[in-house]
Amino acid sequence: MQPPLSSERFARGVQLRHLRCLVAVAQERHLARAAERLALSQPAMSKTLAELEALAGTRLVERGEAGRRGIQRFTVAGEQLLAHALRVLEAVDAGAQALQPGAGERLERVRIGALPSVAPTLLVDALLALRQRMPALQAEVRTGANAALCDALRAGELDLVCGRMSDPQRMAGLSFEFLCAEPLAMVVRPGHPLAGLAAPSMQEVMACPLVVYSEGTVPRHHTESLLSGLGLRLPADHTQTLDLSVARALLLRSDAVWFTAAGAARDELHSGTLVRLDVATPGTEEPVGLLLRSGVELSAAQRTLAALLREGASAHAAALLSRG
Repeated sequence: MQPPLSSERFARGVQLRHLRCLVAVAQERHLARAAERLALSQPAMSKTLAELEALAGTRLVERGEAGRRGIQRFTVAGEQLLAHALRVLEAVDAGAQALQPGAGERLERVRIGALPSVAPTLLVDALLALRQRMPALQAEVRTGANAALCDALRAGELDLVCGRMSDPQRMAGLSFEFLCAEPLAMVVRPGHPLAGLAAPSMQEVMACPLVVYSEGTVPRHHTESLLSGLGLRLPADHTQTLDLSVARALLLRSDAVWFTAAGAARDELHSGTLVRLDVATPGTEEPVGLLLRSGVELSAAQRTLAALLREGASAHAAALLSRG
């Protein structure tokens, strides 16, 4: 790696194509896919990234082993430069839109990432209130696993995320604000053989078909930890999914028991469409919060949505503690 250049020489040498390259790599985590996003060849993409690293005088990304096209992680310097690159490109895009004929007042957009358990409840509550305050708004919602949402937020593909605190590597460049704690619940259909019992045993629960979250998620970790503490193991013949509609359909059409973050079934439990088993799940409460990119000024819509999420968190948390 070449010795670092002065900040003045870096400022004179860096171009928008370098910054777009860095952002695309952050969004795709793979050089070939990043090149495709920018309509470049993979060698051209690698060359542009190498030029930027030469200008910075330090490595910005750690490449993977498979053909060195995969990206394992951004370095500290890469994370710092990425944050600035996103702000520069956002300013350029805003300037370009302002110069369009008849641009006038632009339709504001907010891009939200949310855990599947939070999206249909706490987030929807906030979005409905936001729509009343700001009718001329375009909202885009993406659900997924927490790690993927954090990566998308850091890469500028999302404006804010309703999620969980992640490991330090994925929290680089992000801030976390606690909203509420979400416990694990065991949920079944009305009329399930265990639904009428005052306190079903775990042996009775384990005799039913089980629906759990996918590996690598916090609810799955809490499910396995809860069972382990009772000297039990998750049976091999379970069904795992992040798709809430699939989980609900399985429950309504079978005697399955769903180990889920309580927020994922909040409205169904309240309406009686689903029933929560009277089984204690101590130690499974997981903090859910608001994740933002550090040092980024929020738009009016983003600030309003964040405030609405804060306002709704207490009522959401109280609903999660209800057995109904």
